[in-house]
Amino acid sequence: MRDGSGDTSTSETGRRSARLGVALALALAACGDAGAPLDLAGPTADWPAYGGDAGGLKWSPLTQVTADNVGALEVAWTYRHGDVSDGSDGTTRTSFNATPIVAGGTLYLCTGRNRVIALDPETGAEKWTFDPKPRVTKLEGPYPRVCRGVAHWTGDAAQSGACARRIFTGTVDSELIALDAETGRPCDDFGAGGRVSLREGIEGEPWEYYVTSPPLVVGDAVVVGALVSDNLRTDAPAGVVRAFDARSGALRWAWDPVPPGWNRDAGERYTAGTPNVWAAFSADPARGLVFVPTGNAAPDYYGGARRGLDHYSSSVVALDAASGAVRWHYQTVHHDHWDYDVPAQPSLFQIEGVGGGRPGVAQITKMGHLFLLDRESGAPLYPTPERPVPQGGVPGDVLSPTQPFPTHPAPLHPATFTPDDAWGFTFWDKRKCREIIAGMRSDGIFTPPGTDPIIQWPGNAGGPNWGGVAIDPARGVLFVNQMRVPSVVRLVPRDEFDAIPKGDVVYPEMLAPMRGTPFGLRISPLLGPLGAPCNPPPWGVLQAVDLKRGELLWESTLGTTRDQAPFPMWLPLGSPNLGGPVATAGGVVFIGATTDQFLRGFGATTGEELWRARLPFTANATPITYRLREGSRQFVVVAAGGHGWSTPGDALVAFALPQ
Repeated sequence: MRDGSGDTSTSETGRRSARLGVALALALAACGDAGAPLDLAGPTADWPAYGGDAGGLKWSPLTQVTADNVGALEVAWTYRHGDVSDGSDGTTRTSFNATPIVAGGTLYLCTGRNRVIALDPETGAEKWTFDPKPRVTKLEGPYPRVCRGVAHWTGDAAQSGACARRIFTGTVDSELIALDAETGRPCDDFGAGGRVSLREGIEGEPWEYYVTSPPLVVGDAVVVGALVSDNLRTDAPAGVVRAFDARSGALRWAWDPVPPGWNRDAGERYTAGTPNVWAAFSADPARGLVFVPTGNAAPDYYGGARRGLDHYSSSVVALDAASGAVRWHYQTVHHDHWDYDVPAQPSLFQIEGVGGGRPGVAQITKMGHLFLLDRESGAPLYPTPERPVPQGGVPGDVLSPTQPFPTHPAPLHPATFTPDDAWGFTFWDKRKCREIIAGMRSDGIFTPPGTDPIIQWPGNAGGPNWGGVAIDPARGVLFVNQMRVPSVVRLVPRDEFDAIPKGDVVYPEMLAPMRGTPFGLRISPLLGPLGAPCNPPPWGVLQAVDLKRGELLWESTLGTTRDQAPFPMWLPLGSPNLGGPVATAGGVVFIGATTDQFLRGFGATTGEELWRARLPFTANATPITYRLREGSRQFVVVAAGGHGWSTPGDALVAFALPQ
């Protein structure tokens, strides 16, 4: 069906792709070793929310795939959605890094062009698609178009008919859309024809404010935040968080993240320049709490013009799910000058022997600092002392003399970076890197930006990023991936910045105007003359943390130089990575994330890479796993669709053990 609000259709191409994937998997299994039959007993579980559950554990109780048999995983099916742009068509390039959900016997996902798709979880056959036909197709800045997931609302048990269950999605057009989970048709009783505009009270260009992460459903409310473009101006669009009624779309509450006692300007509905929330939320429905990871007040790298609006910056904030009132907040960085947003979904846990067994919140940050907080009060479960940090920023800026440092566990990313740490493939490029480092200020973590270049370590992308953590509650172990690539940062005086030929600057180097401040911003990764990072590898790692003892259990190299370097320079040096891990009761941690085109399985107790499978594109997404019924197989599914640093793609790939 096609109408003014989008279209719902079925793709024969998608069905053929799914059938071919199943046939290929069965053929490979038939050609393999005829060993013991697959054990089809054990637990079943779906994946009804972005993080597996409302609390974002990213953990599955499934045990069919184990450390002993993971090496036999084969492709079960592949689905190609076709929503791909490399930018050559005049639109912004796409990135497919969605984490699907599986609820009510159906798998749901979204594409970088905001199309929502429903599939059969066991075959990959297409059930329906919905195209919102977004008007915004061109974004300013270096980031690709993404949609990281959708949300599912179960509705009332007694309700039947159209939209008894709903799928919610946010778009690049700043709309919240409700769809019938069975048919994909818009829910006419929600907003205007199934849509609610998120632009009301928001100033700025369309590409400055839009939704990238999935909405959060808690009870009968749908909570949503938005990306706000970084470092453009001090009066950036407001970072307001809002909740809407899941049935009608009516606004229930709005949290404007201003300091207590703040007075808005006349005629201002929401306050410009406040911290936004672009990463995924989590919730504790029983306690009526929504957990919000905030970004920075505008702009990210200069705090002298924020007017005190960074009160809630780089924080974990617990909001009352019914009213939006702040219950507590914990700030991970004071007066953040490094784009050290809280980038990942807070993960809710309760484990005997961790924090006295109290309900907790685990929050990873870009710095590699893992904060374990009391879920009801926000107080740290273990000491986080304030320690002195480097000073001496630019005139007019506001620096904090101290920052909080976790002790249980200690920081997971190296804190210092000196000329002695320089690395290279040869003596020549190592020497060049050493000279580059020696020529810049590098006082370790929290070195303040200046008009002379400084080394930011960890870099502005982390450390960890939006992939977040996975927690095995039975073992009391947390898993997290992070990259290790420093950034070079410089605040450029306004006259000098305005004279820079902007066309000469190519991503990953970035220029940002920071209008309303005396400076523009120039930032880039710290690379040597051969194009490799100047710091020692590994450049990407997967880590396991014992939450009871607060100790690092193991650290494994994550990724290779393949797909970034020519053969034979495919070296196991780790790689920058975006996307997170999933832990299973079977003792395997699955992760894509890397700049090489692989999905990997690591042993949860050893950190050994047990299995990897080649993908058609990089999997800069968090995988999921599910097994829906007795007598069926456990599937591991990942979106492989590239990111800003790799070829855009459109493949959703499912793996399972041979029948």
